[in-house]
Amino acid sequence: MRVALFIPCYVNQLYPSAAIATLELLQKLGVEVFYPAKQTCCGQPMANSGFEHLTQSCNDLFIENFTGYDYVVAPSASCVLHIKDHLHSHENEDAAREIRVRIFELVEFLTDVLKIEKLDAHFPHKVGMHQSCHGLRGLHLAQMSELVAPHFSKPQHLLNMVQGIEMISLDRTDECCGFGGLFCIAEEAVSVKMGKDRITDHTRNGAEYITSPDLSCLMHMEGILQRNNSKVKIIHIAEILNSSKVEI
Repeated sequence: MRVALFIPCYVNQLYPSAAIATLELLQKLGVEVFYPAKQTCCGQPMANSGFEHLTQSCNDLFIENFTGYDYVVAPSASCVLHIKDHLHSHENEDAAREIRVRIFELVEFLTDVLKIEKLDAHFPHKVGMHQSCHGLRGLHLAQMSELVAPHFSKPQHLLNMVQGIEMISLDRTDECCGFGGLFCIAEEAVSVKMGKDRITDHTRNGAEYITSPDLSCLMHMEGILQRNNSKVKIIHIAEILNSSKVEI
């Protein structure tokens, strides 16, 4: 299969190690990966600000870059959800619709398309799993705790294949971290308090690392951790799934 790798702008600029881990992991699993070099921001920040009507140039460029592949994969639940819900074209709606169907967040691609049941990964640390709101309630990567329904977690399913990892139990398994895109700017105090509460749940239960399919949430929590001089680190799930016996 021919897979196009979509690397969101903030991942490219701030967390290139997660992008590299995503590429290497897909290649290890036998996927033929392509990287459209002219890709830019998907337009999510503008849309979230109420200016979706100004994102058409972003949509057109996205369609130009990612048309013709079997799948599009990205290490960011929020950006994937934005494309699934908002990618449209006045001139080429068929192509837009095709991309909306074929774009996947990395975890759901590994579980739903490749149906991975074994990984050669080793990460001997205590890890807390943060369920991002976009991934949880938008892409349904895991079951929401407020529902009386059978439990499932696609990220947990993959992490269970990693040798040496110890997944900690959280008191509130899917509480929001408070990032919320522009919410952290418009409601800074509330956002920070939510982030501190989320971090406290992980640290109280012994986490050395906090992981997630969404680096935007991890970025928010990393800022709070660093300001508090905490030894707890953040790490994208792709970096764990791609890890070897050499500790990160």
